Amino acid sequence: MEPKDFKEQGKSTSQSIDYIKIFKILWSRWYWIVACIIISCIFTYFYLWYTPSIYATSASIKFDDQQPELPGIIKNNSSFESSNRLQSETYVIQSREVILNAIAKINYQISYFLDGRVRTTETYPFEPFKIIILSKDSMSFYQKPISFQQIDSSHFILTINQKDIKYTFNQKISLPGISFLIKNANVPEEASYSFKFNQKEDFIGRVNAGLSMREAAKSSNILLVSLMDKNPFFASDVLNALLLEYINYDLSQKRVSGDQTIDFIESQLDFLNRKVDESGSKLENFKINKQISNPSSNSELQISKITSIKENLNTLELESLYINALEKQVKSSKNSINYNFNLEGKTEALLSNLIFELNTLITQRARALSQFNENSTPIINIDQQIKIFQNSIIQNISSLKERNQKDQDFYQNLLRQAQNKMAQLPAAEREFINLQSNFETDQTVFQLLSQKKLEAQINRAAVVPSAVIVEKAGVGSRLISPLPSKAYTYGVLAGLAFSILLVIFARLINPYIYDKNTVENLTDVPIIGIIRKFPDFIDKNNTQALSLSHPKSVFAESVRSVRTNLSFLASEKKSKVICITSEVSGEGKSFVSINLGSTLALIDKKVILIAGDLRKSKIHRTFGVDNKKGLSSYLANRDGIADIIFHADNHSFDFIPSGPVPPNPSELLHSNRMQQLIEHLKHQYDFILIDTAPVGLVSDAIPLIRQSDINAFIIRSGVSRNNAASIPAKLNSEYNLKNVVLILNAFGNEMLHSSFYASSYNDKNYAYYYYADYNGYGYEGYFENNRKRKWYEFWKKG
Repeated sequence: MEPKDFKEQGKSTSQSIDYIKIFKILWSRWYWIVACIIISCIFTYFYLWYTPSIYATSASIKFDDQQPELPGIIKNNSSFESSNRLQSETYVIQSREVILNAIAKINYQISYFLDGRVRTTETYPFEPFKIIILSKDSMSFYQKPISFQQIDSSHFILTINQKDIKYTFNQKISLPGISFLIKNANVPEEASYSFKFNQKEDFIGRVNAGLSMREAAKSSNILLVSLMDKNPFFASDVLNALLLEYINYDLSQKRVSGDQTIDFIESQLDFLNRKVDESGSKLENFKINKQISNPSSNSELQISKITSIKENLNTLELESLYINALEKQVKSSKNSINYNFNLEGKTEALLSNLIFELNTLITQRARALSQFNENSTPIINIDQQIKIFQNSIIQNISSLKERNQKDQDFYQNLLRQAQNKMAQLPAAEREFINLQSNFETDQTVFQLLSQKKLEAQINRAAVVPSAVIVEKAGVGSRLISPLPSKAYTYGVLAGLAFSILLVIFARLINPYIYDKNTVENLTDVPIIGIIRKFPDFIDKNNTQALSLSHPKSVFAESVRSVRTNLSFLASEKKSKVICITSEVSGEGKSFVSINLGSTLALIDKKVILIAGDLRKSKIHRTFGVDNKKGLSSYLANRDGIADIIFHADNHSFDFIPSGPVPPNPSELLHSNRMQQLIEHLKHQYDFILIDTAPVGLVSDAIPLIRQSDINAFIIRSGVSRNNAASIPAKLNSEYNLKNVVLILNAFGNEMLHSSFYASSYNDKNYAYYYYADYNGYGYEGYFENNRKRKWYEFWKKG
């Protein structure tokens, strides 16, 4: 298609993201991706090697809410039995007392370690040699690691405080706070072991750090308990010991409650036993002295009524005693409160809930003391909450005492009324009724408490733990971390992500142009062709005309494509002046000029190449002539036109070298002689190619650009910077030109830095040019010197 005019060429392309090209950009550095993944996997391997393995073991425990109860006024109503029980029991299981008692049940006193090159491994439960502790100070003793190295069957070396000391087996060894001996061992000489002495408290943090609990199912009464540790055998033994100790602790707490109930009843029974004896003796003596054997029917009725009233009064007095004991316990005790008395009504339910919350806080405090001291902020906060609940309980107890006192006053009033009625009876009968009612009341209460004591003893003996182990912990063969499969998966993903970031970073720091789409994104000036990068050696002086020496190469075909598109530009001109320039040197102006001139000469065009760079031209080296005569000598009036034109036999066109470097190159190019030279050459040649100085460095090329019919601006892939693409548009604007076009030189299909946009033409009047970058078609047999790279040549660009 022939372009209508340069003036109709504008921004007629739009660009959209090409996702396939993004993939190709990433895949262009597949070896980066592979290398990053391999390096990441190597790091993962060493991470797995150096990081201690963490194992987990688990067990389950079931809580049973049904417990034997004491009927009547005495009841085993443990404050730990609640709908929110599982949560409160987790605090008990993690309490300092329970953990310490559990640790005491395993072999905790000595820890053995195998010292490896990478890390030290605990050998529990294996003991490489036997240590017998002879004496130990329970408060303070030597706890630093001690290295062990066996010399022979009788001797070994201990490294203590970085000092090697030789001992014999069964020899007493004394250290601060502890003495021990080591029995005969059979440890390989290459093995290095160490050991240390422990206190139970040393393991509290270790156990708490790995302990976790959760419900087996929502609203269930089964608790799953897990323990994570570096040593699976230690985790299994400690977890089983912990659950057994919790059950023992729970059982002991319930028995404490029963013991308190029995002690309370026994204290009242001793008193009531004396009262029964005393009241019985008085009644018996009265019967003998007054000779009364059987009371009248009226007396029996009064005795029964008064006895009932006194029994209720005695029961209320017992309640009052318990309430006072409970109040004293709340005020003075820092341990859990045992609430065993059955007080009916809403007040009793509120009191039970308050005591439950108080016990929960007391348990939390005991657990927190394993991590904090008494004066720390967490402990102070818990103490403040405990104080609040204690005050609430005391207020509730005050309400109970007030209710109890009102009930006593009520029955006292009934008793007075009964006694007033009894005053109408004869004195002897009144005294008999009083003695008889006292005796029956004391005896009834005594029998009731005796029965309750028996029931309490039976229930205490029948007390069973409220929890049972459903499944014990086995040896923790379940590896928690690091998981090799998971670690390598993350390693591969990390390597992949890093390689992608590396590609993105390489693109971000890249300031160069590599492909056509990038140019089209930066400028409105059209591209008339892409010259492929020649894959083999190129003479730095361009003595080879590659388009001639390799006519079937992709490079030669790409130059011919530029030649074809040039023929459409300024088509009305019989002789075309083509100025070839670039931003800076090294972008291939001379190289393109020579090969383009050679290609034009092949189609029987008369071509002359002018070395218009009067400062640093190298074209004379290409043709093997000296530079004593040339454009500068002509412009300086020292030589004529015929003197400076040379013919290149190998290239089939004429050329004018630049000549000696003048002191005023810009002024010479602005002279009338330069215009006269061009006008003269137009009558003899079809194409006048002018290789100029770079416009980004000097202004020498401006007069030549303004006289030219076509201005070809060279952008070299991988060499020209992004700002180079904006220069042609500036030339058009500043000098009112409409004939600047672009040639992308040395295109090598470098995907890493190529644009990920795809261009589309959306203007029907847009003057676009047909050309190909020959990407993907170089191996169809039409071109030579375009072999595929071997896999080991991936590092080569282009």
